[in-house]
Amino acid sequence: MSDAAEYLGLSPRTLYVWRHRRQGPPSFRMGPRGRVMYRVEALDAWVREQEQADSRSNPALNPLGVRPQERSAPFTTV
Repeated sequence: MSDAAEYLGLSPRTLYVWRHRRQGPPSFRMGPRGRVMYRVEALDAWVREQEQADSRSNPALNPLGVRPQERSAPFTTV
């Protein structure tokens, strides 16, 4: 886990917490002691997903690039 944390530029504690909250990159347990493992390909794919979900990196998600919707006339009561 510490190698994966270093690869991502995170603390091992952060990666540990994300794993238990099911928020971080995909991982699995291997071996009789159940060592937590991360595939480099899965880490890279997860980073790409995070990048695409961020409006600063993905122009399609930038709310400033969308024209404001016109408001309809306000309701009046009689």
